[in-house]
Formats: sequence, C-alpha cells, structure tokens
Amino acid sequence: MNETIKLMKAHTSVRRFTEEQISDKELRAIIDAGRAASSWKNFQSYSIIVVRSQEKKEALFDLVPQKAILQASVFLLFVGDLNRAKKGAALHTEDFYPEGTENILISSVDAALAGQNTLLAAESLGYGGVIIGLVRYEASKIAQLFNLPDYTYPVFGMALGKPNQNHAVKPRLPYEAVVFEAEYCEQGSSVIEAYDRVQAEYAGERAQDTWSQRLAAQFGQEPNQAIDQLFKEKKLEN
Repeated sequence: MNETIKLMKAHTSVRRFTEEQISDKELRAIIDAGRAASSWKNFQSYSIIVVRSQEKKEALFDLVPQKAILQASVFLLFVGDLNRAKKGAALHTEDFYPEGTENILISSVDAALAGQNTLLAAESLGYGGVIIGLVRYEASKIAQLFNLPDYTYPVFGMALGKPNQNHAVKPRLPYEAVVFEAEYCEQGSSVIEAYDRVQAEYAGERAQDTWSQRLAAQFGQEPNQAIDQLFKEKKLEN
C-alpha cells in the first residue's frame, strides 16, 4: 500500500478535539482539496459554510446537540445548492425544474464527494473529524440559522479539529458481502448476524446495541420528515 491508501484505511471518526486551531492557510488548503472532487458535469452543485465563531456553534448545538460541534476548531456545513443552477439557467431560458429525485441526487452526491475529499485532506495534515448528518433532522431551523436561500438544503455537517481521542478502526463488512462480480448477489441474514458478532467484539464493553438493532432503529420506523418539508419550502419539491 502507498501512503494515500494507508491514510484512507486508517480513517476513524473523531468527536473529541484539543484546543489547537486549524490555521486559515491550512483550512483553505483542506477545502480546496475537497473542492477538487468529481462533480456531475462539473456543475459543483453544493456550497460550504464555514463556522468558526463559538456563538454560531452554540446556536447550532442548540439544534443539533453533538458535543463535537462545540469542541471543533471549525464546523463545515455542506449544502446541496441548485440556487446557482437557477441563475445560470435563467441566462438562457425561463424554464427551471429543480424538483425530483435525480436533481437532489446530483447535488447530494456532489456535496458528499467534496465532503469525503475534505475530511481526507484534513486527516493528511494530522487533523480529524466527524460527519454529522443529523443537521437534516432540523432542516428548516438550520436553513434559517444559515440563511439558506431557495433551491438549497443542508446535506451534512463536518466537525474538524486536532484529535483528542484515538479509536481503533471500525471493522467493515466482509469484502464478499459488499463487492460482487458481474451481478448483484443477494445474501441471507447469516451475513448480518456474523457482522453483529464482529461489531460486538470490536465495541466490547462500550456496546449498547448490535449493528442490526441500529438498522432496525433507523429503518424500522417512519422516516423523519424535516428534509421533505424543507424541500417544499425551498421550491425543490412540488
């Protein structure tokens, strides 16, 4: 393995940080590396809001009570952004149809690719971070807090800073359970049960539930409707 692959395979989520700050120069380099990610037709259908002030972090924490937000040197909000698309399209046509799953996927995937690049760049400089998807659960209030215009929505946040914890890398699903040759290979629940045991061994005394129980908690109940409501407010859904 080369150093890049070693870095990628060593990834762990970091939720506790020291007081060391990321300099403006380093942050610019980190974000520029993130922005170099692949993008659908080079539309770059996302924006990034940089949050450094403790006051804004505290306002965000009131909505999304994750301690990593308060401790982080910087919090980045990745926004799905079709607002620029509206302005660009208006130069050539009066028609604009941002609604639908395809366009949401375009902006969400663009944001996710840039986010993963950003986190990897930060880790290469000795920093760490965690992606916070719970911002979507308070989508309308987050939109108000960050003054998001029509045709935009929060995709996820990212807390970055100097790590103040060191966890072992979480074991992934077996290669054969995820990667298939030529066509999809549907598997039985034995794969899930085996992975439950792997995760339980990894977590040890910290384990509060199994991996499959977390799946049930997420997908075994009615989905949170906050982002759907915001899509209506921001003209991304009819």
